[in-house]
Amino acid sequence: MSKVTVVADKNGNLISVSPNNPEYGWFFVEQELFQFSTTGWLKKVKRKARIMGKTEDLLSTGYREGTSLPGKIVVVESLTPFNAENPDRDLKVAGETGVICRIDDQPIYRQSFYTTNVNASDELITHDNSDEIRDVQTAQKEMSSFKMKTEETVNL
Repeated sequence: MSKVTVVADKNGNLISVSPNNPEYGWFFVEQELFQFSTTGWLKKVKRKARIMGKTEDLLSTGYREGTSLPGKIVVVESLTPFNAENPDRDLKVAGETGVICRIDDQPIYRQSFYTTNVNASDELITHDNSDEIRDVQTAQKEMSSFKMKTEETVNL
């Protein structure tokens, strides 16, 4: 398992301050690891988690980009939203399809968390709307193929 490291945002900022209350903020950590699916597939993934706190406390850590932290990042999935005020924020979406993963027609919510508990493990929920996801993937491939053929015809 790789280390968890502190990362800056796309603008190079390490700590982000809440626009609603500057007393609070957050920074991000990342970890690369190998993940096994329930069907036995191995995939290298990059996980990212947000660490929140008082801005003063976050600044006093002295962390810099690349600082290594003990612990790991775990994924937690739930049928209950993590954020009651904005439940759509953490919906589990199937790749580029835009399809919300569901079980028994209930949406699945997903968040990643940093923990120092090395014995913590992912809490995953297997979705049951695979047919819908495959149908959308097929339609997207067909649209992409159609678009490429149309562009070739126009360029002739």
